Amino acid sequence: MTDLTLLETDRLVLSGWRPDQIDDLYRLHGDPTVAKYLTEHGQPWTREEMDKALAHWIDLFERQKMGKLRVTRKSDGALIGRCGFGVYGPDEIPEIGYSQYPEYWGNGYILEAATALRDWYWRETDRPYFIGLADVRNEGSLKILRKLGGVYTHTGNNDHGHYCEWYRYDRPQQVGAAA
Repeated sequence: MTDLTLLETDRLVLSGWRPDQIDDLYRLHGDPTVAKYLTEHGQPWTREEMDKALAHWIDLFERQKMGKLRVTRKSDGALIGRCGFGVYGPDEIPEIGYSQYPEYWGNGYILEAATALRDWYWRETDRPYFIGLADVRNEGSLKILRKLGGVYTHTGNNDHGHYCEWYRYDRPQQVGAAA
């Protein structure tokens, strides 16, 4: 089997998904606490929605080394959640997103994963920007988006019935580049 590891941090491994890992996604997005800010009515994803999401993430990883990746802890191999780049809207704008099992909240894992992915994105793609958005009630996710260094653009609805803060992350200017 091909190694699906995209990158590692001090504490984490970020990798693509395999179809046989769907039960992990059922547990993550089937959790009402996790799903609260992810779906139109704040309800857990259906198995059909999760099956479709996983197939899409596997395809994105194969095509672009993107997609919502598995985040596992190096120390014991525990699955923490997911973090990665999806695509938003008809123009398929890269969008950073994440969710995490509640028992791992407050440990800085998702900020660590998102920071590593942001840096990977600038290093490995030539795209000029990506976006991030989170429900205005989800202060934990909003803190991560702010700490990643994005510029707040607006507050408004997303495709899933949530009122969100939107952020844009532009490619940093090269040091010493001609003006």
